Amino acid sequence: MKKDVKVTSGKRKSAVARAYIRKGIGRVRINTVPLEIYGHEVSRFKIMEPLILAGDKASKVDIDVTVKGGGYMGQASAARTAIARAMVAYFQDRELEAIFRQYDRSMLVNDPRRKLPKKPLGRGARKKRQKSYR
Repeated sequence: MKKDVKVTSGKRKSAVARAYIRKGIGRVRINTVPLEIYGHEVSRFKIMEPLILAGDKASKVDIDVTVKGGGYMGQASAARTAIARAMVAYFQDRELEAIFRQYDRSMLVNDPRRKLPKKPLGRGARKKRQKSYR
């Protein structure tokens, strides 16, 4: 039914996360840092969402996540997607997948939105230099 280790990935903006899930006692590490002391409080709660929704199943596995690129919230969203996908793949549970999908579809599906590219004669994607005709 289950394999020893499952590897999944998640993306958000320019952040990429890779999650390794194995049998364990409920430890979650992000870039070798325990989740309890990782980063900003808001990003920590975002990463914890799939673990809370999974309930007691989360205490049966250890999850190691490596995240690169992007800002701290992009990394949190990428890690959250990777963790949710890893739990669905490890437990092969359709009910768990349905719970994640009903709560927030982006837990299992990468968010395709990217930054709009800068245009000529402007300072960004939308901002333009002011014109004065006098």
